Amino acid sequence: MEWPDSLPNAAELFPSMFGDTQPKGSCPSLPDGVPVFSLLDPNNPHSLKAQLSTVVASFDSSPQDPTKSGATIDESNGRVIVEATARIEIGAHLIGPCYIGPDAEIRHAAYVRQYSWICSDAVVGHASETKHSVLLPGAKAPHFNYVGDSILGKDVNLGAGTKISNLRNDGGEVHLRIDGERIGSGLRKFGAVLGEGCQLGCNSVTNPGVILGCHSHVHPNTTVTGVHAPNSLHR
Repeated sequence: MEWPDSLPNAAELFPSMFGDTQPKGSCPSLPDGVPVFSLLDPNNPHSLKAQLSTVVASFDSSPQDPTKSGATIDESNGRVIVEATARIEIGAHLIGPCYIGPDAEIRHAAYVRQYSWICSDAVVGHASETKHSVLLPGAKAPHFNYVGDSILGKDVNLGAGTKISNLRNDGGEVHLRIDGERIGSGLRKFGAVLGEGCQLGCNSVTNPGVILGCHSHVHPNTTVTGVHAPNSLHR
């Protein structure tokens, strides 16, 4: 499929991931030459699922046992890997396969589900839930958030109560809205791709298939749809 030129690529959305500085711990390899949301396609040989499975298998054992901090884990379908310097609080629940990077924080009552890749310095906070998603270094879902089938760039912050919707009400294919057109993503579940530095206000919602360019701002109680340029403002 031929994608419009206005569709941002991974280097535009996550420039720090393509610089000379290597982040701590493991981070996924981001797509090059194809839409960034192809990372969320389970049929892609370089998908989030495939990459995370490889990373988890590379560890002989988890560097940290999160149950010693009062968390609970479920490894019936895959291993839970937590780096030694990650901070895990009592009451968190982690389901494998998942990876928690160096200096990441998994706070009280967080729910980290299968195929969550929480990179270094990222935060999954109180009563927040992640599933089949990547939080790149420094991304934060700190209070009452839902992040499903999504990619959050460096230093993204979700305000309290912000939800990323990842499934249409009718269960159909998620479409992207680009330059007034609706283009199929090929995915049934696709939340959002948030470029570096995006700030979403409290109780905001992104509809399925949202892409926000770097440093975009969403005001509180706002619902966002479509693909938007860097520094866009939504209210």
